[in-house]
Amino acid sequence: MPAAALAIDPHRPFTVGLRDIGRRPGTSRELIADLDAPGDLAVGILGVPAGAPIALDLTLESVVEGIWVSGTASADLEGECGRCLAPVRQHVQADIAELFAYAESTTAHSVTDEGADEDDVRLITDEQISLEPVVRDALLIEAPLAPLCREDCEGLCPTCGERLEDLPDDHAHEVLDPRFAALAETFGSPEQSQSDGPV
Repeated sequence: MPAAALAIDPHRPFTVGLRDIGRRPGTSRELIADLDAPGDLAVGILGVPAGAPIALDLTLESVVEGIWVSGTASADLEGECGRCLAPVRQHVQADIAELFAYAESTTAHSVTDEGADEDDVRLITDEQISLEPVVRDALLIEAPLAPLCREDCEGLCPTCGERLEDLPDDHAHEVLDPRFAALAETFGSPEQSQSDGPV
């Protein structure tokens, strides 16, 4: 028998109330929804645009220590190619497996007593949990650090900065020996000297 579904508060879509689940271990509810991405969901040169949909397919289950959240989150990441800076769009799906602990639980106390980072365990506050940091972290872990518009992207010309694939095959730049650069600035290039003729 499938778990009953949780309702979403449109004003705080990533905040989930737990009253329908209760504290009886084994009780579970499904959360299947498309939520609008917040404005800070980015890493490096990729991110989920603000307002873009994030699809959640989660199960929230009551356990002794708190609420166990498991399932997937998926979204389209947008940004720039790491080689040529062309627009990139990439779909990612991330697995979520996270415990939200009751404040009085053994898990919460062990974290506090050992002085660990508070992000090591997430707490239930006022019978609610916030899924936003969990979803954000899960999606961004799946985001490539150097996304490519395609695997064989040639990148940019190191001299003029144009995309190599947009340039002709014989594209090249004259490279002046730096030892003669100061002379060229003072006296002009050999071609200029010949065109000027004798003084």
